[in-house]
Amino acid sequence: MPIETEAPGLRERKRLATRRAIQHAVLTLSRERGIDHVTVEDISRVANVSPRTFFNYFPSKDAALIGDAPGLASADDIEAFVAGAPDSDVLADLAVLLSKSLQRTEEDREIHQLRRSVMKENAYLFGMRMATLRDFEDQLQQIIEKRFRADAAARAPETALAARGDDPAELNQRALLFTLVAVAAIRHAWRCWAEGDGASPLSERVNASFAEVYRITRRND
Repeated sequence: MPIETEAPGLRERKRLATRRAIQHAVLTLSRERGIDHVTVEDISRVANVSPRTFFNYFPSKDAALIGDAPGLASADDIEAFVAGAPDSDVLADLAVLLSKSLQRTEEDREIHQLRRSVMKENAYLFGMRMATLRDFEDQLQQIIEKRFRADAAARAPETALAARGDDPAELNQRALLFTLVAVAAIRHAWRCWAEGDGASPLSERVNASFAEVYRITRRND
């Protein structure tokens, strides 16, 4: 079933279009000329913006090259995930949350393909990109940990965490494990999407990757 999201307003669409134009320009120019031969003035001219506008969107050329970390879903979506229910499947709920998150991402397939191409020739960018992804992982882990705490409190409201031995360290480690599994599924989805024919949106590819995780881990059930 497709995930419905509210369409952004005109101002937001313009902002996203400008952001995409800047990224497309810096990545295309860098692939053609090499990063060292591309200036902010070059990028601004190709993106049809002023250098001042460029810096309103990105603090540096490198920042435009690596782009943003994947965005999380709306506050309402996150709240719904955290509230969840003790008897619901956390991983399935997480797949829904991440599908919504990546459906809202500003990066499209072409931008992602260009970025991968430029990063192959400039290894230092990969390290910078991974740093932005770690920020995303940290936020995701905090959200998952909140869900585990809410589930534990709902199962044993009077004794809360102590009833199941869910001390903070245990919850933190469990949340970390779920986060790493989720990130692996996202990376698999992203790679399949980037290397595919583009027929399916990234959010659908995320659902497929999570479904594959289920098939692998539950094949002996």
